[in-house]
Parts: sequence; C-alpha cells; structure tokens
Amino acid sequence: MPNRFVIHNSKTSLKSLVKDAIDNFESYSEILGDAERNVIKIIPLDGEKVTIKSFRIPNVINQVAYRFFRKSKAERSYMYANRLLDLGIKTPFPIAYEIRTTPFLFKKSYYVSELVECDLTYRELTTDFNISDHEDILRAFTRFTYKLHKNGVNFLDHSPGNTLIERKEKGYEFYLVDLNRMEFGEMNFETRIKNFARLTIHESMIKVMSNEYAKCTSEDESEIFRLMWQYTQEFQNRYHGKRKLKRKIFFWKKKYKEEG
Repeated sequence: MPNRFVIHNSKTSLKSLVKDAIDNFESYSEILGDAERNVIKIIPLDGEKVTIKSFRIPNVINQVAYRFFRKSKAERSYMYANRLLDLGIKTPFPIAYEIRTTPFLFKKSYYVSELVECDLTYRELTTDFNISDHEDILRAFTRFTYKLHKNGVNFLDHSPGNTLIERKEKGYEFYLVDLNRMEFGEMNFETRIKNFARLTIHESMIKVMSNEYAKCTSEDESEIFRLMWQYTQEFQNRYHGKRKLKRKIFFWKKKYKEEG
C-alpha cells in the first residue's frame, strides 16, 4: 500500500489546498490543545478554518501492524466521522486523511476536519461547578450519550475532552472528537453504563447523570447509579495505578542514564 490521500466527495475542489496544507504542516503555528502525543493545528483554508491532526509515528511493532493489518488512526477517524454523521450524531465535518508509508513500515498519518468553535467542553463541567447552566448541560449531555447508545455507538474514548458543547437558543449541540476508538453494535445494559466511567470523579455528577439516564431508559435509577459509580472508581484505580507504574519505570530509566 503506497501513500494514500482520501478526500470527501463534497470537498474535491479543495484537494490541492488540503494536500499543500498537510505538506506544510510544520510551518503552521496555531496549535489546538496540549499536543502531548499528537499535534492538532488550526489551518486557514479557502476562507475557513480547519484542523489537521498529525498522529505521532507509532512504535516499530505498530508500524508493521498499521502497514499491513490495521487501519490507521487517521483513516478510522475519517470513517467513523462519516458514520456518525449518517446516524445524525454531530462531529466536526471530515474533510480528508492522508497516510504515509515505506514498503514495510507505516509512518505518518493526518486527519483533516472542519473547526468547530465551541463554547466549552465536558471537561469544564468537571472543574467549574459555578457554570450557570451546569446541570442543564449535564442532563442534555446524558441524553446525548443515550442517543449514542440507542444508535449502537460505543465511544471508547468517551472522556472529558472529547465532547465539544455549543449553547443554542433552545438547548445544546454536542460534537464528538478524537474518534479513532469506536465500536458499533447493540450494547447491553452494563456496557452502556460502563461507557460513563471515564467522564468524572465527582459523585454529584454521577448522581445527576444516573438520574437522567434512568429517565431516558426507564431502568432502575439506583442500579444505574451503583454501577456508574462502581465503574468510575474502578477506572480511576486503574488509571492511577498505571501512572504510578510509569513514574517508577521512568525514575529507574532516568537513574540508569545518570549513573551511565
């Protein structure tokens, strides 16, 4: 599989501009987010602003896997975005993706989408309880998550930074981002509740979401809360355990280098 560039049928007139923007990715300076692993830049394109996400080069094992056996994160992001839009679920419009390879290894990939200028993300709900419409947004977000589940969308990265929120005259619009990890198909009760596990550490937010999800599903609120809180705590324990292990590993690596 040689290098591959795919652009949405409705955006073919922008093909040369998009390819040029990807080729000159390093020259753009406006970065979106923390850029810890992957880098997202805001790019002017044909009078509009788009985002280009540059995925970091994977380790050697995954370079082989992505080269021959697995779809790249950029391709999956593009595919899943189109599928979400077909289901009536909002996400920044997918414009294009590009993957770059050698004969035996996968190297770089890029995903291009329209920029959504949001009012806030779900993350702000977890840090600022003084937001005037905090509970209204949280309940609307829970109904949005129910819509995902009803449509068989299991967003595996359903975490605080991955939902953009726009305030509208009547209600709110929610946009999913960071789409490369999704599963599609019927979800059982426990899988649906487990999908809330990464969203917050605050019991008060879990109580609101479990109450609203019970209204959506007519399922037992106390059982929803029990499982939602249980899965949240289990996720937090795993998360902090992994961080503790990484700190130990990097400490010994640093110590080894200093002694060497």
